[in-house]
Amino acid sequence: MTAPVNAGTQGALQGIKVIDLSRVLGGPYCTQALADHGAQVIKLEPPDGDETRGWGPPFYGDTAWYFAGVNRNKQGIAVDLSRDEGRAILWKLLEDADVLVENFKPGTLARWGMDYERDLRERFPKLIHCAVSGFGPDGPLGGLPGYDAAIQAMTGLMSVNGERDGPAMRVGLPVVDMVTGLNAFAGVLLALAERAKSGRGQSIDIALYDCGVSLLHPHLPNYFGSGRTPQRSGNAHPNITPYDSYRTATAPIFLAVGNDRQFAKLCAHLGAPELADDPRYVDNRSRCAHREPLKAALEHLLAAHDCEPLAHALINAGVPCGPVQTVDVVARHPHTLHRGMVVEMGEYRGTASPIKLSRTPATYRSAPPLLGADTRDVLDALGIDAATQRRLFEAGVLKAGAPEA
Repeated sequence: MTAPVNAGTQGALQGIKVIDLSRVLGGPYCTQALADHGAQVIKLEPPDGDETRGWGPPFYGDTAWYFAGVNRNKQGIAVDLSRDEGRAILWKLLEDADVLVENFKPGTLARWGMDYERDLRERFPKLIHCAVSGFGPDGPLGGLPGYDAAIQAMTGLMSVNGERDGPAMRVGLPVVDMVTGLNAFAGVLLALAERAKSGRGQSIDIALYDCGVSLLHPHLPNYFGSGRTPQRSGNAHPNITPYDSYRTATAPIFLAVGNDRQFAKLCAHLGAPELADDPRYVDNRSRCAHREPLKAALEHLLAAHDCEPLAHALINAGVPCGPVQTVDVVARHPHTLHRGMVVEMGEYRGTASPIKLSRTPATYRSAPPLLGADTRDVLDALGIDAATQRRLFEAGVLKAGAPEA
């Protein structure tokens, strides 16, 4: 089954109003999570739109699926914030807003007379401001631009990713951007919880660089403990064995054996219980010291098995493992569908929220908006009269598009 659409329950963040000035991935990933859990999110884009609308193929109508992946459940308006008239609309939106999320280059809001400490905090004392940036506002790299892959390179993630004798490799998904979005989401929720006690908002500083560094587990702890620079190890875990991909008679299987009991079960299932009693493999420390002969011994045994039925049998026997599956297989896997991890609304398909609350679950109410789809509705709700709207449209301050069908 797919995730339920337009569920009747109220989300956990129902009644929270979020102004989303963010673009690309980290900020929008955060605000989609807020929207999925009931917040009203109004996304402001420049008249040319978020640049990820063009990051295709594939395209969703005229918009890239990349954009569609992180912008559902939002109202979308197009407004030129570089102009005074555009910022006047933003000021009006902030009058009853709870949260402002932005990922402008540090200093941009200050130039616009909207610095949090100087301007926003006094005027909107309950407002929570979340700034997502590459490196933060200060320090040796403060204020510089940052994109996911460059941050992966700079924070050491690439240095530990790839084959032992191969070059450093980017992780095959924008992991820094996505973890930045999750940290921004957590920061907003923390600030909302604190505001419930103090009645006061605050500013949240989320940097891609910090989030990249925070992902270096267990490599930073290993470095702190040993003084040795971590190296690439392919699919093998630096601290655990067997924790790697292994050849079978068909496709590779990934074994994630985390303790001696699981290792004994693996050996017994493969018909070689004596391996678990071999002094070289009796515990994880010993197995790590004898990685290569253990891998050779296991692959000799695995050569008699097909990957899929073996993985099914092992995991049911209590040995964590899995076949190495492609994205298309994951998208239609029965458990993916059973867990409601696919959202369908008309032609839109998306990845559902992994956060499952029993009483106030995530809801899916609207597909990602076309550029400026809700501009008129949002301005009407602000009480901006038709003549003023027409003047702003004609001046290019605003842009409107047809809402999604």
